[in-house]
Amino acid sequence: MTTNRLTAPFALARYRDGDSLRLGLVAGERIRPLDADDLGAPGLNDFLAAPDWERLAALADADGPWRPLDEVTLGAPVEPQQVLQTGANYREHVIQLVAAGLTQDGSRTPEEARAFAADLMDKRKANGEPYFFIGLPACVVGDDVPLVLPGYSDVHDWELELVVVIGAPAFRVSREDALSHVAGYTIANDITTRDLVFRKDMKEIGTDWYRAKSAPGFLPTGPFLVPAPFVDPSDLNLRLELNGEVKQDASTSDLLFDIPALISGASQTMPLLPGDLLLTGSPAGNGQHWKRFLQDGDVMTGSIEGLGTQVVRCVAEGEGR
Repeated sequence: MTTNRLTAPFALARYRDGDSLRLGLVAGERIRPLDADDLGAPGLNDFLAAPDWERLAALADADGPWRPLDEVTLGAPVEPQQVLQTGANYREHVIQLVAAGLTQDGSRTPEEARAFAADLMDKRKANGEPYFFIGLPACVVGDDVPLVLPGYSDVHDWELELVVVIGAPAFRVSREDALSHVAGYTIANDITTRDLVFRKDMKEIGTDWYRAKSAPGFLPTGPFLVPAPFVDPSDLNLRLELNGEVKQDASTSDLLFDIPALISGASQTMPLLPGDLLLTGSPAGNGQHWKRFLQDGDVMTGSIEGLGTQVVRCVAEGEGR
């Protein structure tokens, strides 16, 4: 399946304009700037709170200051106030992690671990709730920024994810109403330092997502924000290649908790605000499974069906950028 193309009639992006990022409208292979008059709103998140996609559709078909898309450098297409991340939300991914030894004590064989994890996930899907943790908006960057691999670990991992971009504020919404609070979708690669996920000094504390996921640039996002009317998130192909070799190739149909369940669940505690990001989890095939982690010079190409492709280049800390 071809996943590397933007198939929507138009999408939003942000592109380099000197030292800053400028909002733009992408249609086909061209882009034009968007200002407040074009949006009918002061800024991106104000527009997303009540997106008028018909207004932008008219601009996409109109003459204007268009430029070839390949002449600009795209950054992250979003400006979130909050980032929420979903853990253990792809059935096969969790099974692989357990079988790889990340979350077991060694008392089970790999086959027993897989069976244990499969049973656990089936019960969780039937009776459980989504698991959320907080990310840092400062980690959100475009793929124009090299991924600097911190020197304190050799086990930095990839996790390609579908990202929900919130539109109208969502607070304690029902599953039935949840999708009305989605402005659009984008792509993220949730970089994780595996040996920092679990605390070794006091195991009772459990996971340490701050240290494991919050280094600079650890959330490459974009390149496009695709309007929700153009996306059916229930069965999208996700594909990540490392130096041209396929590592992740799965569908959002493997989600344990679907998009409405995630939005409803996340909104029960804190209001989700326009422009906020809700990461939906990553499928099977990360570095922990392959026993291969990110290295200086690696190139990750991550695509989600209809949402485009991001290309992330890795450099060792202290190396030339």
